[in-house]
Amino acid sequence: MSDKNGSTSAGKPDVAALREDIKQTRAELGETVQALAAKADVKARAKEQVEQTKQRAKAQVHETTGKVREAAAAAVGVASEKVRTAKAQAGDKVALAGDKVALASDKVKESGALDKAYDARAQVERNPIPFAAVLAAGVALVGIILIVRGRRK
Repeated sequence: MSDKNGSTSAGKPDVAALREDIKQTRAELGETVQALAAKADVKARAKEQVEQTKQRAKAQVHETTGKVREAAAAAVGVASEKVRTAKAQAGDKVALAGDKVALASDKVKESGALDKAYDARAQVERNPIPFAAVLAAGVALVGIILIVRGRRK
């Protein structure tokens, strides 16, 4: 016989060795039964799979959130710089336009065109008849042109 079943060279089985062998076999058998039971427990395996999937999803969400925050921070930085640049350019253009308006105002004052316009207005207010006569002549001219065109047809 072999050493595995507890035989000695004298042929007499060693009781302590047999007991130890039985104890080890029972432990191995228990582990095997537990492994088979775990494989047969579909519900527990499904729960474990769901839990693993949830953990992977949480990790991906955390990673993606970090990437999105980084991208948003970069976009905010770029936008802020563009706003600063646009603000500076707008300020320069406003200053240039103000200078041009001041120059044009000075030219109008120098030419006296504003004074002439005020004088013409005052004259029309004082004596509206020549203005009304010019207006009436214009209306009469338009009427005559329309009558002549109507007769040609």
